[in-house]
Amino acid sequence: MTLETLENLVKIGKLKKEPADQKEFDRMLNSARRGINDAKVKGISEDGQFSFVYGAAHGLALAALRWHGYRSDNRYLVFQCLEQTTGLENAKWRVLDKCHQLRNHAEYEGLLEITPQLLQEIADITEELLQLVSHFDPV
Repeated sequence: MTLETLENLVKIGKLKKEPADQKEFDRMLNSARRGINDAKVKGISEDGQFSFVYGAAHGLALAALRWHGYRSDNRYLVFQCLEQTTGLENAKWRVLDKCHQLRNHAEYEGLLEITPQLLQEIADITEELLQLVSHFDPV
């Protein structure tokens, strides 16, 4: 994992350097855990499950970025930095990026086209991300 990519994103104005904060990191981690658990509540719609899991994935990706001392104003960029911040495979962060696009489509056009397979995929990746981020050393 190289942080050189993140430094290059700072140079072109896509990321900002900002010291990590343990309380902020812990809040993000706890919020993501709640989202993952809420998505597992029996009877919740697939749209609801997706919303909770996507929110958790985004929170974990942001927590990882913040832990490294960076911040982004662009939601999509936190997913694209996962390879550098957590070592997550390219193929997996690309699934999260696809889910980001679906989320935007739902948010701005009112249409969420999520398949059970994609829902399971994002849930599995989010659980993996939780394990990765949970094992970070204290800030």
